[in-house]
Amino acid sequence: MHGKPRHVSLGINMKRSLVLLFLLVSFLFSCSSPSHYNGYIPSSVPSHFNHQNEYSTKVVQKTLWIPSSPRTVVHEVAPLETLWRISKMYGVPVWKIRRANHLKGDIIRIGQKLIIPGAKYFKNVIPLYPSTKWRYIILHHTGTEIGKATVIHRYHEDRGFIYGLGYHFLIDNGTLGKGDGQIEVSPRWIKQHDGAHCKAGGMNHKGIGVALVGNFNKERPTPAQIDSLILLVKILTEFYNIPPDHVLGHRDVPGARTDCPGRFFPWRRVRLALMK
Repeated sequence: MHGKPRHVSLGINMKRSLVLLFLLVSFLFSCSSPSHYNGYIPSSVPSHFNHQNEYSTKVVQKTLWIPSSPRTVVHEVAPLETLWRISKMYGVPVWKIRRANHLKGDIIRIGQKLIIPGAKYFKNVIPLYPSTKWRYIILHHTGTEIGKATVIHRYHEDRGFIYGLGYHFLIDNGTLGKGDGQIEVSPRWIKQHDGAHCKAGGMNHKGIGVALVGNFNKERPTPAQIDSLILLVKILTEFYNIPPDHVLGHRDVPGARTDCPGRFFPWRRVRLALMK
């Protein structure tokens, strides 16, 4: 009989269980807050889903890394990602991604591992939608040392958030297979739905929720996270005419009872960058 020895399989399963338990306990103390909605985010979507919405918006792209030569990478599909968006991230045509993964159609699933052949780079792809509702940007930390959109999305669903991931954007810290400084776009943002990150002051309805993976009561964000945050906040404030004093930490919202985004969050650097 071939395969892993039973004690190795048990060890792997135990490790996975411990990681999930750690995330569950950590997220219990995270700063997201529910809101009430009627809706549904499918676990799989056609790659053309919301293409019209993406094509009709302004899309900002910023290169995060460029390899010395094109290389094959594995990409985990995040909530509501499409082949179109993934192709923009890596500079690889959709048809090549389909062929490499033996995809007959356009359906891809949350958490699915896709082979990306000959990736030229990785770009953060930020869609911007015409709207007058966004008047604030609320900054958060996840309160966890590790994380990514798929994990937090599922946890928030388990907490009763019908649309899953409560933030509009998540900035990764290089854990769980995501890039350091990678910006993940939430289904809430793509569909322009209210957030579920800050009830105080009605910020779920008028504030864009941006979270960085990490616990900033224990450590500082990575330099790459802050670079991506400054880029994202500048793009959002300029496009939506949000004044710098409307960029707040969760704890700074009147009525919020939290220390989020943590005492080691580098406010001075962020404020100075926004003034330039």
